[in-house]
Amino acid sequence: MGLSKTTLVVLVTLQYLLSCAYLVAAQGSWALLNKNAGISSMHTAVTHMNTVIMLDRTNTGPSAIKLPNGRCRKQPAERISKTDCYAHSVMFNPANNQVRPLYVYTDTWCSSGQFFDNGRMVQTGGDFEGNRKIRTLQPCGAGGNCDWVELGENLATGRWYASNQLLPSGIRQIIVGGRNTPSYEFYPKRKAGEGFFNLGMLGGYNNLYPFVYLLPNGDLFIFAVRNSVQLNWNSGKVVRGYPQIPGNPRNYPSAGSAAMLPLTWQTNFGFAEIMVCGGAATGASNSGNANAPASASCGRIVATSGKPNWAMQNMPIRRVMGDMINLPTGDILIINGAQSGYQGWGKANNPALNPVNYNPTKKQFQVYAKTNIPRLYHSTANLLADGRVLLAGSNTHQFYTYNGQYPTELRVEAFSPPYLGAGFNGVRPAIQGYPKQIKYKQVFIMTFTVGKRVGGVEVNMNSAPYVTHSFAQGQRQLKLKTSVPAKAGNAWSVQVAAVPGNTIAPPAYYLLFVVQNGIPSKGVWVKQNN
Repeated sequence: MGLSKTTLVVLVTLQYLLSCAYLVAAQGSWALLNKNAGISSMHTAVTHMNTVIMLDRTNTGPSAIKLPNGRCRKQPAERISKTDCYAHSVMFNPANNQVRPLYVYTDTWCSSGQFFDNGRMVQTGGDFEGNRKIRTLQPCGAGGNCDWVELGENLATGRWYASNQLLPSGIRQIIVGGRNTPSYEFYPKRKAGEGFFNLGMLGGYNNLYPFVYLLPNGDLFIFAVRNSVQLNWNSGKVVRGYPQIPGNPRNYPSAGSAAMLPLTWQTNFGFAEIMVCGGAATGASNSGNANAPASASCGRIVATSGKPNWAMQNMPIRRVMGDMINLPTGDILIINGAQSGYQGWGKANNPALNPVNYNPTKKQFQVYAKTNIPRLYHSTANLLADGRVLLAGSNTHQFYTYNGQYPTELRVEAFSPPYLGAGFNGVRPAIQGYPKQIKYKQVFIMTFTVGKRVGGVEVNMNSAPYVTHSFAQGQRQLKLKTSVPAKAGNAWSVQVAAVPGNTIAPPAYYLLFVVQNGIPSKGVWVKQNN
């Protein structure tokens, strides 16, 4: 007996709805976490206490959140509000999506930073009275009262639009470039007068937010505009130059983004490949063209190769001011930004609302579900321990402006990549046992539970970067050697081998993820010691 016409219509409709639900899950999902975080975050960093430092500049005038208990900042050098009772930094708690105002004394506009091995944030430079300042914040739990501390010592030279990289000791960072600053320096200083490598060779006197990565041999890969070099920071010598990337300029104000692809145990962590994507059209910033179509091109270069060259391919969406995030799976998420224009106040249009996933192994892009909140100039993206990506900021105005086409953005949201879909909960690992601290070359045990064992299992380790201006400073991912899982009571056990040395992963706090068949667990914080 055949099905009735009505039954067929119902079945087809159900099939369509189920396929739509699968499509949505396959594209990821969005959630609004906080309608008003008080500030528009220009700089964002996730701490090992699972709190999030958010920081704007101080010379914006009033923010949307006041300092507590009637406290006011009295700063005679401040250009806008010499007595300022508003906060310009907050601590965000992803557990309840609430914020706590923080106190910052000098201007942090377009500054930079990095976590040290003890989890302390060291934040450097800025503009005006903050240009040579050094600030620290030792993270605390969500109920704590930790805050910014401004140090009495200064940088050797002013740093505005610089990039920081933690060095192999874990207790020193290198600060590279900046406006009118074609040099680098160290904090803490090793000796007086050291470190003035001329970055002008990279494409101009102003090397603004250069892309800086620690290579497996301890040298630095430094990229600015379209040029890149390998620098031995110990001797101050340029080891070699790399071929120029084809196409458009990639750094501020052209605002491409970059990521180091995962370092893997299969190559003994010696194969380092850098990916640079997007940016403004050539000449867009010089001509003031906010509607110039952004670049769609990405380039990959093996920085450790004897004969390096750029391998190019195009993204499905043009993008300027994007952020590139190492996901727990080993993929790269490209998110935020615009499809035309360049960095600056009111200098971009056509928001890039859809994130794009890139699989480095397959060299394939996939477009994900779009947000309805444009994230343009001065926006950030950070990986959280639960695998979500936190989005904050976007202010295309000099001051906080709540009208017009792209108002100052105070909302905080999270993007959940497809691997967080509820349909994967049965195969999602849950970490049960792990060491809180590990040493180099250590072999350690991790245990996890999972509803169903399927496919391969790997353990990946992600750093906690400082994200600003389309660059995640200090970001790296390590794929650790992992044994085949063995049954251990009601759980599963794997042996994991730590990385061999501090040029691969400088001493610091890292997130460890167990990934089964492409589905990651929630991450746990471990301290990598020397």
